[in-house]
Amino acid sequence: MRLENDFLVVEIAEPGAEVTRIYDKEKDTEILWEGNPTYWKRHSPILFPNVGKTYQNTVRIGGRQYPTSQHGFARDSVFTCTQSGKEDASYVLRASKESKKVYPYDFELTITYRLCEKELEVEWLVKNAGEGRMYFTIGGHPAFRFANQTETKADYCLRFPGKERLAYILLDPDSGTGVPDATYTLELEREMCPLTEEMFSKDALVFDNGQIEEAWLCHKDGSPYVGMRCAGFENYGIWSVKDAPFVCLEPWAGRCDDKGFAGDISEKPGINSVESKGVFSRKYTIVVA
Repeated sequence: MRLENDFLVVEIAEPGAEVTRIYDKEKDTEILWEGNPTYWKRHSPILFPNVGKTYQNTVRIGGRQYPTSQHGFARDSVFTCTQSGKEDASYVLRASKESKKVYPYDFELTITYRLCEKELEVEWLVKNAGEGRMYFTIGGHPAFRFANQTETKADYCLRFPGKERLAYILLDPDSGTGVPDATYTLELEREMCPLTEEMFSKDALVFDNGQIEEAWLCHKDGSPYVGMRCAGFENYGIWSVKDAPFVCLEPWAGRCDDKGFAGDISEKPGINSVESKGVFSRKYTIVVA
């Protein structure tokens, strides 16, 4: 699927309903990571029904235990395009016999993309089509490549409007789950901090408590390159791969398990829930400067 206006070209694949390209026509620049498997094969996957990892790769739901995979199965599932236009498109993924082997709920996940000038709005609707309350987390994972092939992380900085500092946690290297008891501070100068390789030496930075409502990847001189507005998201991740020429800005509604969590999914801190026939919604906007 191709969305296009006078400013941007956006391409979307039915596998994962994943945005695979954002191209800035004015600057003749590819904005989204091209998926080079040398570093990371994906572009902008949808994380559902779990963000990150569950502890010991299992989830307990209603007295039963199910296996999980990192970031859930939606990113590897084929969505159905239900609506398309020149500047917008919608995709849906529904529960199946296969999905119920790992996630027993009757769900309906709809992803809608809307292009407006130099902005791409991404909206998620999670419907509980079954009986009883349904639990899940959901997140975005767009990777933004650097403007020129010769650039590295040292050529960029991150900007968080209105912030002086941010608190984050790291992941346990053995289980890939969160360690909430150890909190670190990301100090900002004029709302900014340099992007470095060392920042990701222990995997992703995880921000809880709704701290980030807007984030920007900027050139070293502070001029904006690409940003994100994401009010209403409780959690946020920032991640990259060593020496990779991209950074991921990730709005999350919920996140990975805490290390050692062994309760029912309903007891997980920050879990989302929807009543029978109810709908959960979130949306964020990618802004190309």
